[in-house]
Amino acid sequence: MKNSTNTKAPVVGTWNVQKGKLKEKYKILNDEDLRYETGKKDEMLKRVQVKIGKTKEEFDALMASL
Repeated sequence: MKNSTNTKAPVVGTWNVQKGKLKEKYKILNDEDLRYETGKKDEMLKRVQVKIGKTKEEFDALMASL
């Protein structure tokens, strides 16, 4: 799958772990914000990035650290 945002965060297989860590760290996030749909990874990641108020670079670093 081509990743147009260049976010290096793997979704398949580890998404549930990452999702749990994000929800723990950012209480503002809910299940709907973090719902993964095939083909809509970039939209979901952008939605989360905006909701937690991070720049793209900050968000990429955050996802890489999870």
